[in-house]
Amino acid sequence: MTGMPRYPSIRSIRQVFEMELSELWFILIAVLFIGFFFLEGFDFGVGMATRFLARNQNERTVMANTIGPFWDANEVWLITAAGAIFAAFPHWYATMFSGYYLLMLAVLLCLIGRGVSFEFRRKVEDPRWTELWDWVIFFGSLLPPFLLGILFTSMLKGMPIQKDMNMDAGFSDVINIYSLWGGLTVVLLCFLHGLTFLSLKTEGEIRGRSAALAKKLVWAAMAALAVFAGLSWQMTDIFEVRPVLEPILVVLLLFALGLSRYFISAKREGMAFAMTGLGIVLTVASVFAGLFPRVMVSSLDKAYHLTVYNASSGAYSLKIMTIAALTILPFVLGYTIYSYYVFRKRVTDKEHLTY
Repeated sequence: MTGMPRYPSIRSIRQVFEMELSELWFILIAVLFIGFFFLEGFDFGVGMATRFLARNQNERTVMANTIGPFWDANEVWLITAAGAIFAAFPHWYATMFSGYYLLMLAVLLCLIGRGVSFEFRRKVEDPRWTELWDWVIFFGSLLPPFLLGILFTSMLKGMPIQKDMNMDAGFSDVINIYSLWGGLTVVLLCFLHGLTFLSLKTEGEIRGRSAALAKKLVWAAMAALAVFAGLSWQMTDIFEVRPVLEPILVVLLLFALGLSRYFISAKREGMAFAMTGLGIVLTVASVFAGLFPRVMVSSLDKAYHLTVYNASSGAYSLKIMTIAALTILPFVLGYTIYSYYVFRKRVTDKEHLTY
């Protein structure tokens, strides 16, 4: 009948609801990765500092003690993010985890070695034994952010994803100037974040050397980010997809790192740590903002992109997951905040050395 209002069908409402939930889960997964890089980022940075900053095994032990209560819980954010991808976007999970199998296996082995090294380094009263596991801590802290940086930046640039959602990537697709620079940039950000954490959690010479090195490293991190933004402009489409948001995020990111140096100089370690953490948050956010609504970019054809719509689970699965996440998430966040509150005091070499 003419003149009658047209109402959306039940089917179209269901499709809209499904799309909204898939978009929500993309945001939640982005938040999980932001949480991982923010929290595990300073863990990685402290692990790197055990070789660049510590002068002896006693100082390396003090540094390990600063992250002793946190590192294992911080890694759970990565596991949770992977699980969320598996449940909410099974096609994304299948394509990414099969296409990046060797890269992810290397990350897993590094995290396993790093985890056991915290325990093994104190099992034998032999300096050579401790030295061995200290090197495992160092490489287990250096390689994961580098490899994960390669993974996410190569995803941003585009991978040879075919019509059937299979990814047949060669060496140069994964390892190229853009992905290597992205990996280096992530390493520098994590190292800087770890140094500000050490200046916040230690006393004496370690605190002073951490702050001094952080002030120098800020310039290197800002330069690396500026170059990475330029490479992204040339080699990806994220500035076309988000022509306003991406430049704003880059400016805010550089401003946050500049503020971190000011706060370090002012001996306001808490604010310096917050600013380097904000830099990591904005970096990861810019990657996911540039991807959306895609989850993986195909370098072969735009029609082969994996998106939050064609790679997601069904509406019922997303609905159940959303209810479960909203129920459990407050308890997880509450426990995390409480654990950091309990272990908020600075660590000194006069305390019992446990890690």
